[in-house]
Amino acid sequence: MTQTLETLQRAIEVGSRLADIVRTMKVLAAVSIHQYEQAAAALSHYAHTVELGLSGLIRRGGLPRWRYREGRRAALVFGSDQGLCGRFNENLVAFAEAALAGEARILVVGARAESALEARGIAVEECFFVPGSVAAITATVRQILEKIESWHREGVTTVDLFHQRPRGRGRPVPVQLRLLPLEESFFRHLGRHPWPGRSLPAFSAPVSVLLGGLVRQYLFVSLYRACAESLAGEHGLRLLAMQQAERNIRRHLERLQSAYQQQRQEQITAELLEVVAGFEALLQTEKRDADT
Repeated sequence: MTQTLETLQRAIEVGSRLADIVRTMKVLAAVSIHQYEQAAAALSHYAHTVELGLSGLIRRGGLPRWRYREGRRAALVFGSDQGLCGRFNENLVAFAEAALAGEARILVVGARAESALEARGIAVEECFFVPGSVAAITATVRQILEKIESWHREGVTTVDLFHQRPRGRGRPVPVQLRLLPLEESFFRHLGRHPWPGRSLPAFSAPVSVLLGGLVRQYLFVSLYRACAESLAGEHGLRLLAMQQAERNIRRHLERLQSAYQQQRQEQITAELLEVVAGFEALLQTEKRDADT
């Protein structure tokens, strides 16, 4: 069906406005990626400090007495609240389901990840909102730490973390991190870290108290980094989606503008033909009048 010039003009205007919106969303996604990548990178110094603290404590007080008891299992799943990020949540949930392969208490961050889990028949114990900025990550991580402590009091001994990790400029990949229990090999590895100074730090608090505090900070670092990486991966997919949408809109606008130009040219040609036909009719009329 041939569209009128007015219809084509309106379609071009709508497409142009949509292109502006997509361009803005693309810029916002790119800015968000940079912010979350910077947040994850900035954490490395603090993470190193926490590991040094654990290393010094282990050197001074020896390895903690390892008493692992078999208990219940729990999992944290970092997803998204918003869409326009491809199969970000579906791929993550499929990965987590395969890795868990059994019953576990689930805490999920992100309403869309919660929906993806429930669609697979996996019960979700609690769902937190995804932090909307770098500044909001800390509050979310503290909520998660409180939940982990609550699980621990209720007999949960194993906690796994699932999230999407950015991979260069490509699509993020789902990864699994064992948060608890911290294996004895983990402490032995830290105890072998070279100490940067000549003397070890002194402390007066009980080893168990210091160890508990440092482990909590280690968990904080792990959760914060995972949250920042997940958000960077989410916005990375959103950027790819906006880039694809921008290309599609550009091609659509080119087709509309080509159709508009063609119709406009046809209209001008028709108008010129009408003028010529009218002029020829006028000449014939004048000729007949002259002959009579």
